[in-house]
Amino acid sequence: MADSNPLLSEINSAAESEPQVLHHKHPPSLDSRIELFIGDFGWAQFLQAFLVSFSWFFDAQQTFITVFTDAQPTWHCTQLNDPHNSCNSASNVCQLPQNSWAWDWPRHTSTISEWALQCSPSLVQGMPASAFFMGCLIGGLALATLADTSLGRKNMLFLTCLFMSLSTFLTAFSPNIWIYSILRFITGFGRATIGTSALVLSTELVGRRWRGQVGVIGYFCFTLGFLSLPAIAYTQRAHSWRTLYFCTSIPTFLYCIMVRFLVHESPRWLFVRGRKEEAIATLKHIAPINGISTKTPLTSSFFSNLSFEQETRNVDLYSAINVLAKRRWAFQRLSAVMAIGFGVGMVYYGMPLALGSLDFNLYLSVTFNGLSELPASLITLVFIAEMNRKTSLLVFTSLSGVFSIMSVLKGTHPIWTTLQIVFELVSFFSACSALNVLLIFTVELFPTCVRNSAVSMVRQAVVLGGVFSPMLAAAGRVNGGFLSYGVFGVVVGVFGLFVVCLQETRGRGICDTMDEEEYKQRDSCLYNAVAGDV
Repeated sequence: MADSNPLLSEINSAAESEPQVLHHKHPPSLDSRIELFIGDFGWAQFLQAFLVSFSWFFDAQQTFITVFTDAQPTWHCTQLNDPHNSCNSASNVCQLPQNSWAWDWPRHTSTISEWALQCSPSLVQGMPASAFFMGCLIGGLALATLADTSLGRKNMLFLTCLFMSLSTFLTAFSPNIWIYSILRFITGFGRATIGTSALVLSTELVGRRWRGQVGVIGYFCFTLGFLSLPAIAYTQRAHSWRTLYFCTSIPTFLYCIMVRFLVHESPRWLFVRGRKEEAIATLKHIAPINGISTKTPLTSSFFSNLSFEQETRNVDLYSAINVLAKRRWAFQRLSAVMAIGFGVGMVYYGMPLALGSLDFNLYLSVTFNGLSELPASLITLVFIAEMNRKTSLLVFTSLSGVFSIMSVLKGTHPIWTTLQIVFELVSFFSACSALNVLLIFTVELFPTCVRNSAVSMVRQAVVLGGVFSPMLAAAGRVNGGFLSYGVFGVVVGVFGLFVVCLQETRGRGICDTMDEEEYKQRDSCLYNAVAGDV
């Protein structure tokens, strides 16, 4: 029945059992042709997806590394037997004589103690983290379309990882807070599109049935990278903060070499860019690894009569963004997912940065936050095929908002210390789950010609939320957490409501061009109208 009615089967796989109600036929999709030759998922796709997604591991390290390198060190009083000494654990070190207290660890273990920033304004202390996120934001906007246009997914991933590794290495030689912040900005600028390129490259090679599951591999790698930080930081806690940058930059450089020689460019992107011969060569290399016979000759004619070819052949650097802005349906979708991303990003990046304001061990609290990403990724991986995207996002953002606000509550009983970290973990877990679903949702909402740009714009909205997080986290240490956890909760709850403006994409095939997406919407409306009449 699918052969006699291909349009309905493309709109909804369940429609294969429906009577034929439409009689016009569209050209075959690139998606179906690629799946026909190499299959929807095999060893070659899995290995490439895993290798590409592992870039998230190093991305996570640079995203949260300042939690430890810029941590507020603990201190102790040094003249306890002096009756005129007013030093105690509740004192403000900025109001004590310098010889009456000392750091618990050597000065070089944190940027705060090495550069004597303990009495500097919160804006100065949080400047490196804010500079990093600002670099991510500007880099994402400046580099957003390069993976869709001139560079491609693979080259973009390789260059951004290389740029991040080199700038991270140079950061270890920073002589002061100002140079340090500049180098953190450069690192953020360079790593801005790593996650986007990895997500799109890993999902474009597999069939639509597996895209959700493959997309979650990156989230697992990001979680592992997050978890590696407290382990590395704890083992190096008596050493200089610069050691953390050395330990994270060198493995990233080695990973870049692997990407350069082992990763293939997306054949879907190559076809869209008119580079058919390269795309065919890639498919011929993949098919035998998947155990698929290549006796059927694969030539350019095999991919003829596809509707995407003329639309995206001559694309300028920012044409993808222009197309998204000019098409009303695309602009509405992009605005909604970016609004959701802003709210989720404020919680996702802000929670770990604000952990220092809780009465809990920093290494354990960061570890617990990293571990909470594992069930979030696991739930998304296992249930993404059955999860309604809209409902899931609404539930996760609402939960994150409610429990973030509850993290502000305090009491005199010691149990409140435990409840605070529990509430914080539930909020962070919900934000992680919301982010996972949001990025997969965005991949499914936009066609190939602008998909990388759309995902990149959403990630920049997430990062924009992160730009404000260090300032709010610093302010929250003064007023008991209201300006951190309280604001986080309100923002993610309100901005999560924008999900009602989006259409559901579960079980729906992805398109390659803007026109194909519009055709699919019209056909869907026509099918619903005919079905209603029947």
